[in-house]
Amino acid sequence: MKEFSRTVCKIAIPVTIQSMLQSSFSIIDQLMIGQLGSKSIAAVGLGGNFSLIFSVVIGAVGTVAGILIAQFLGAKDEEEAWRGFWVSTLAGIAVAAIFTIGGLFFTGQILRIYTKDAGIVVEGLVYLKLLSFTFIPMAFSSIAAVWLRCREYAAVPLAASLLAVFCNTGLNYVLIFGKFGQKPMGTCGAGLATLISQILNLMFMILGFMYCVQKEKSRITWAVKLKKVTGMEYLAMVMPILFSEFVWSMGQNVFSAVYGHIGTESLAAYTLTTPVQGLFIGVFSGLSAASGVIVGKELGKKEYACAYKDSVKMLLLGAAGTGILAVALVCMAGFYVSFYQVEDSVKEIARCILIIFALYTPVKVQNMILGGGIIRSGGNTKIIMMIDVFGTLAVGIPLCFIAAYIWKLSVIWVYGILSVEEIVRFVITFVMFRKKDWMKSIS
Repeated sequence: MKEFSRTVCKIAIPVTIQSMLQSSFSIIDQLMIGQLGSKSIAAVGLGGNFSLIFSVVIGAVGTVAGILIAQFLGAKDEEEAWRGFWVSTLAGIAVAAIFTIGGLFFTGQILRIYTKDAGIVVEGLVYLKLLSFTFIPMAFSSIAAVWLRCREYAAVPLAASLLAVFCNTGLNYVLIFGKFGQKPMGTCGAGLATLISQILNLMFMILGFMYCVQKEKSRITWAVKLKKVTGMEYLAMVMPILFSEFVWSMGQNVFSAVYGHIGTESLAAYTLTTPVQGLFIGVFSGLSAASGVIVGKELGKKEYACAYKDSVKMLLLGAAGTGILAVALVCMAGFYVSFYQVEDSVKEIARCILIIFALYTPVKVQNMILGGGIIRSGGNTKIIMMIDVFGTLAVGIPLCFIAAYIWKLSVIWVYGILSVEEIVRFVITFVMFRKKDWMKSIS
């Protein structure tokens, strides 16, 4: 129990603080952009949607990196763990290059998927182009962070993120509003601030990574080929995650597009709630990350009973924490939206969306811990892929279209109805968890 608690604290707390910091500063960014009006909020939100797709795809590569590194470290095979790191890094950079090309050369086409409002598209063009240059730095930083967390150096990514978010917020203030002699740049300034902060984050991550490697006196294996996992086996792990995360992120983008077609006010209201949603989910992302490392290492050692016991502990921690925070969010929703300089109707819609989100948060977090951490740690990622694809394509998107276009409900009801997919995911995932077929060692 002492070892479990120590590992949870060394991984979960830094990851949680990191996610909370990033989401907190995203809220500040949104508040700054919010002073420019609803169109600016919507433009930044739509540019962020494309970045979200990249984030979940690179997160899929990072998930497989975590599976490989954790299991091989648990099996005391450091050479293979290094190979897993370099293979994942190469895959991440390749994915980032594809998204960079898409964001730079197909910017208008991407934005017009979400909205027909020409003003929003024009305002979002430069913002999305600037975001596209951040993808490759983010790719290496993400995989390096996975390695450091598996080695229980999660404080390094935390420090890097702290530097980046402070830089991003400060530059936003200067560039968006034109402080200290600078010309006001609006949404373009927000994009430039994000690019500069991501470059600083990359530089700090490289320095921290090198320091930790030297401290561990770890002998780096420079190879981009695994010995104990074939290329087909690696693809069998990564492709289901890539596909499921891509489908999920596309689902989120479909939902945003529907909100945009319902009306600019609806899209703006949903967009200004996303930082708070990210903050609350980020609080428990540490438990998801810690569960993947802890359970993965135990599966690498073939200690299956301990792996299952610790999985249950992680689920209970998540359930207790989300119950408390859900009540807090319901009480604070009105206070949060009052800070925005937008129409009262937009504020009211956003407040209602936040309350609905709070009611679904406990289920969302259980899905994160189960699907994102515990079950995937065994290497069989097809299970979660099937559950995610079913939830998005067979439940979430159909409910969204029925509520919006057949029943012609408001965005509040549309959001509440489509979120039923979280309950469906949880029921199926929990049944799979109880069957224990996912508990396997890949070493």
